[in-house]
Amino acid sequence: MGLFKRDQVWWMRFSYNGKQIRQSTGATDKKLAEKIHAKVLTQITEGKWFEKLEGEEKTVGELLEKYINEHSVPNKRPNTVRSDRIIVKEMEEFFGNTPLKEITPRLISEYKTTCRNRGLSASSINSRRGLLRHAFNLAMREWEWVKENPVDRVSPEKVRNARDRWLTFEEEKTLIDNCVLYPTIEENKTEPRYWLQEVVIFALNTGMRQDEILSLECPHVDLFRKTATVVRSKNGEKRTIPLNQRALELLKSKAKVRSINNNYVFINEAGNKILACNLLRAFYKALKRAKIEDFRFHDLRHTFATRLAQAGIDFYKIGKLLGHKDIRMTQRYAHHYPESLRDGVEILDRISTILAQSNEKGLRLTP
Repeated sequence: MGLFKRDQVWWMRFSYNGKQIRQSTGATDKKLAEKIHAKVLTQITEGKWFEKLEGEEKTVGELLEKYINEHSVPNKRPNTVRSDRIIVKEMEEFFGNTPLKEITPRLISEYKTTCRNRGLSASSINSRRGLLRHAFNLAMREWEWVKENPVDRVSPEKVRNARDRWLTFEEEKTLIDNCVLYPTIEENKTEPRYWLQEVVIFALNTGMRQDEILSLECPHVDLFRKTATVVRSKNGEKRTIPLNQRALELLKSKAKVRSINNNYVFINEAGNKILACNLLRAFYKALKRAKIEDFRFHDLRHTFATRLAQAGIDFYKIGKLLGHKDIRMTQRYAHHYPESLRDGVEILDRISTILAQSNEKGLRLTP
């Protein structure tokens, strides 16, 4: 036990419940630090001292800022970091400068209610809960700011993934035809643009996510092996996707024209990476021209998976192609191929046949 100096500030070292505690006195004067140390020792003897963690006086804002800087930025994709910053700003407006020790399950539930009243979906609310829960877990396990995670006592929203929209082949043809971007009079151009059509065709034939397609670079495409590699997927893992003939021919034609500005496979007319906002703006205009309703860009991925399921491809392969970490995510497509379950009931017919044949021979078998 005793005092020691660190960066001009005196710290005290003592034992509490068999555990070595190091805690700042907050004083630069040694005599004042000695008094504080003596008071703490007296409180320990009288049973009036309780261990305080560094983060007890920290605010939610400080927690979330540390989370962004030390976890999101180093470990997540730029798009995800931007989303995290938006969520953090929103949380800071609700929680204000509330100290971490005052964050209770009740307060977090009130935040969820506020989100619900704003019209946010269950999955959006859960993503916010997940970010806050992760931040508290880091504060508890790594930063030693708090002793427990209050978010663990708040239940997530129940998500109903009832959406099951995919393109029919007739809709696909109409959509692709309408994805050719013809210049307007104001643009003073004559050549049509095909970048939207190319992105849509590639999405339908690979099942890749929007950002995975827009971020695909030429070095990650192997025309000889007929593969495209997602260097960093949504779950942070690398995966290699085999290309069918339609996707391969598309990439071969793209390989003939390369941008001198970057290595992206899909580029706009200026030779730059296609921004997600511009892609979606053009995509929804194409849907309107094609008179296709209730359809999102992500549903191109659903179309890819649904067609595989309808063709009888097993769910393990579909999950691998989609980059699912949990087979339960892939099982949503199970109802598209009831024939895959048929052999399970047809075995009853075989058993009945065996029993009938056995009875004819005077044998008695138990099924």
